[in-house]
Amino acid sequence: MDRKMIIRFPGGKRVDTDYHGFTIKTDQSQEDGGDHSAPTPSSLFFAAIGACTGLYALNFCEKRNIDPDRVKMTVEMQLHEKTHMVEKIIFKTELPPEFPEKYIAALIRSMNLCYVKKHFEQPPEFEFVTRIKKAAQ
Repeated sequence: MDRKMIIRFPGGKRVDTDYHGFTIKTDQSQEDGGDHSAPTPSSLFFAAIGACTGLYALNFCEKRNIDPDRVKMTVEMQLHEKTHMVEKIIFKTELPPEFPEKYIAALIRSMNLCYVKKHFEQPPEFEFVTRIKKAAQ
């Protein structure tokens, strides 16, 4: 199954992505020449893994009639000192006192099923195709 996104450049350092009827807007920080009007593409990339694992935690809680409003998740990223590349992603989940201890390992297994996280484990192949559009006659 192919999925297609349309990438547009609306001005400045903004890059918009049209996908499934949504426009996802990005921009760069002011220090990097942007207006800081939207998240950076890399911020969205890492936010996606947090939201995805959060969705799996939410589904887990809902199936067991556990109130997800009482669950707090944070995602921390440890960066390499010189390259500033993310070396480690730490998912921290704060559970309410009444959360059944017998479900903790199952909750973690559920969060590990995150579709975005699985792409880190089996990354896709990247292919770049370019063409020069012919001038109008």
